[in-house]
Order: sequence, then structure tokens, then C-alpha cells
Amino acid sequence: MPRVRKRQPGAAGRRERPRRPARLAARGDYARLLTERPNPRSRDLDVLSTVGIARLMNREDAGAVRAVGREAPAIARAVDLIVAALGARGRLIFVGAGTSGRLGVLEAAECPPTFGTAPGLVQAIMAGGRASVFRSREGAEDDEAAGRSQVRKRVRCGDVVVGISASGVTPFVRAALEEARARGARTVIVRCTPQPRRACRDRGAERSVADVVIAPAPGPEVIAGSTRLKAGTATKLVLNTLTTASMVRLGKVYGNRMVDLQPRSMKLQARALRLVEEIAAVPPVRARRALAEAGGRARLAIVIARTGLSARAARRALGATGGALRPLLDRSPAARARQASERIRWSSRAPGSPGASAHPPGRVRARGVWGASIVPP
Repeated sequence: MPRVRKRQPGAAGRRERPRRPARLAARGDYARLLTERPNPRSRDLDVLSTVGIARLMNREDAGAVRAVGREAPAIARAVDLIVAALGARGRLIFVGAGTSGRLGVLEAAECPPTFGTAPGLVQAIMAGGRASVFRSREGAEDDEAAGRSQVRKRVRCGDVVVGISASGVTPFVRAALEEARARGARTVIVRCTPQPRRACRDRGAERSVADVVIAPAPGPEVIAGSTRLKAGTATKLVLNTLTTASMVRLGKVYGNRMVDLQPRSMKLQARALRLVEEIAAVPPVRARRALAEAGGRARLAIVIARTGLSARAARRALGATGGALRPLLDRSPAARARQASERIRWSSRAPGSPGASAHPPGRVRARGVWGASIVPP
């Protein structure tokens, strides 16, 4: 009589774990990876002069820039995923090991001061944990269980998870992407080797972990296998574009100015003041007053200075445009032309130059009052 296998209690409702993707044969066939091959152009690296080494590395780095340029369509698809997720209260989470993981940490750390994002909006998961950011733990990249565990703790449906792996086969990263997809997150992989073309099975494995594959191929490294070099440069360029383009699409930038910066240093405070002066086309006194009314928030201060609204009314106006400045500031071609004209006139009149005003730059005399706005609200 055939044996009947007993069903475990609750097994019917248990989520089936996604199929493990195909990897390099026995994880030992790394030699075929582009990032592991020796570079014929640097075979005499150890006998070059110092300036020769510098010039060679610079030429090789230029190849990384070109490789990223060829991936613009894939990068754009990833940006669209990120914008949709962040606009629907999702988050952007980078996952990586070694140099790739540190680049993800760097990108996540730069978003709040640059774009005024909440600290949890852009995050990073590093193989080996926080300590690995400062001291390498090479074996951490092979820990699939840790990759899955970190994603279970931090990723939810609606997020976008960007896996960063120069080789494209890092077990920690691929396991994290598998788990993220199982939890309903959208996934992107950034790799510095060409997408697999040898077998349909390999291409299917790639699609099983990522909705978008970004695969710049800068070629073999100057020092074979040292992916902190060209692969690291290419990866940083990709991450720069992912975050910057996403924040531009989300209205965190006006023109090419970071209007949501957090002015927590003297340099950034001075930059915030210049932003209000130049974008709102007002003199420094009015810009400072607007920043004070806005609690240091440059975007809000620009609306206050440009329109003459109170802080509360300016906040409501920004809410009506989804936070976008352009609809509030560029109401008509005439307004744009007038604002540009005044900006040029101020910048071209240095104190003491012929034709310059005797009054302090950026201020005009209007009815005997200093600090009157050149462009009326």
C-alpha cells in the first residue's frame, strides 16, 4: 500500500518561496565574468611611471561614463518605477555588499540634505550590517539568508528595491531581490557585466529577480577583479541619475536649483538665501524675511517672497500644485521675461563698476524705503 504523506498543519496557507534563480555553475565559474578578466591595456601596470598610471586610469574611467550613457533607457524605466512608488508613499531601498553596498549607503545618506526627504524615504541595506560600511567583511556577500532576513524586516509592498552587484551574481543581493519581489516590491538590479545571453535559462533567472536590469559594462578593471574602480565609478553614476532624476520628477528641483535643501550649515544657509533672492527676484532683506517666515524652508520662502502671501497661504498654494513651484512662479511669459531681466541686471552691476547703482547690490530705492521688491508680487 502506498504511503500517504501527511500534510503539515497550516501548510495550505503558507506562502510558497520563490524559485531560486540559476547562478554560475557551482558558483565557481567566475572566470567568465567581465569584471574578473584581466585588462590587456594594463598588463604592464607595474612598470608604468606614476603619471602613466594616472593617465591610463583616467582613460579607463572614461569608458565607464560611456557605458552608463548606453543604459539611459533602462535607467529611465527604473526612475519611472521609483517616482510612482515614492508618489504612492512607497520607499526606495538600496541593497548591496562591499563597495556596491557602500555606494548605496552614500546615496541614501545624501538625499535628505540635498532634496529635503524624510530620513526613511531612501534607505540602504548593507551586507554585514553597519560595521561593514567601515570595515570589509568579504564573506557577508555570500549570506543569502541574511539578505532575505533584512528584506523581511524592512521592505513592504509598494517599495522599490535596487540591488547593486558589480558581478550581477552576489548571493546576498539576489536573495534580497527575490524576497522583495515576493513581498510585492518592485525590483531593479544594477550590474556591471552584460546581461546573460548564453542561455534562455540565465535570462529568465535575471527577469525572475528584477523588473528592470541596468547593466553598464565598463570592461575589465585596471587591476583585475578590483570592482571598486571602473565598476564602482559606473555604479555611482547610475545611482546619481536614479535619485536625481526621481527627485526632479517629484518636484524637488526648480530649474536646476535644489529648492528643498536643508540649510543646517553656514554654506547651505548662504545657498538658501541666494535661492530665494535669485528665484523670487527679490533683494536680500526681503529674502531673509521670507526665510524667517518660512522657518528656513527655501521652497516656501520663495513663494512668500515672490507672491507676497503669508506663510499659511503660501503653504496652501504649494499644496494645490503638489509642491511644484513652477505653476506659482511662472504664471505668464511676461512674468518670466521680467524676472530674468531683473536677475541679469543685478548680476551685471558689480559695485563700483560703470553704470552700477550707488545703492547696495540687490536693493532699490522705492518711496524712500530700502529693500522694496523689484518684481511686484
